[in-house]
Amino acid sequence: MMILYSGTSCPFSHRCRIVLHEKGMDFEIRDVDLHEKPSEIAVMNPYGKVPVLVERDLVLYESNIINEYIDERFPHPQLMPADPVMRARARLFLFNFEQDLFAHVNVLEHGNQKSAEKSRQIIRDNLTQIAPIFTKQKYMLGEEYSMLDVAIAPLLWRLDHYDIKLPKQAAPLLKYAERIFSRPAFIEALTPVEKAMRK
Repeated sequence: MMILYSGTSCPFSHRCRIVLHEKGMDFEIRDVDLHEKPSEIAVMNPYGKVPVLVERDLVLYESNIINEYIDERFPHPQLMPADPVMRARARLFLFNFEQDLFAHVNVLEHGNQKSAEKSRQIIRDNLTQIAPIFTKQKYMLGEEYSMLDVAIAPLLWRLDHYDIKLPKQAAPLLKYAERIFSRPAFIEALTPVEKAMRK
C-alpha cells in the first residue's frame, strides 16, 4: 500500500492527495505537522519537505514526480497525455508552473512583507495571462482533466488565503477553478485546514 506523508496545509501535498483520490485506489495518508516534522521525514527526503510517498522499497519526494509515478502505476484515469509530444508539453507546463507560480508561493509562506507583495503581483499577472485559455476550453489541455489541472488547483484554492485578488479579465480562470473544485476527488482530498482557507 502507498503511504503519503502530507502536510495538512501544504499545496504540494494537496496535489498528491488529489491524484490519489482521482485514481480511487487504496492508500494511507499520514498527516505531518509542518512546524514540527517527525525526524523520519529528513531521513526519507534530504530536503526535509513533504510530500513524501512510500511504497515498499520506493521513496519519492517532489509532488510532480510523485504524481507522475502514481499516474504510470495506476493508469486509469490517465492524467498525463498518452501522446509523447503532448506529454512533453505537459511536463514543460508543469515546470513553468513551478517557476512562474509556485516559487512565489514559497515566498508568500516564508518571506517578508515586501517580498510577499511582489510575489502576489507576479502570481496575479501570470494567472491573468492564462485566463483567456478558459473562454475556449474546459480544462488546461482542452476537454480532458489532466495533471496540469491537478498541479494548479491548490494555488487557485488558496487565492483568498494568500490575499491574491484577480482582476475582472481573470473571470474565465475563476469559473475554471470552480469546475475543478466541484470534482469529487478534489473535495475528498481537502483537509479541515484547507477547507477553512476559503470563506
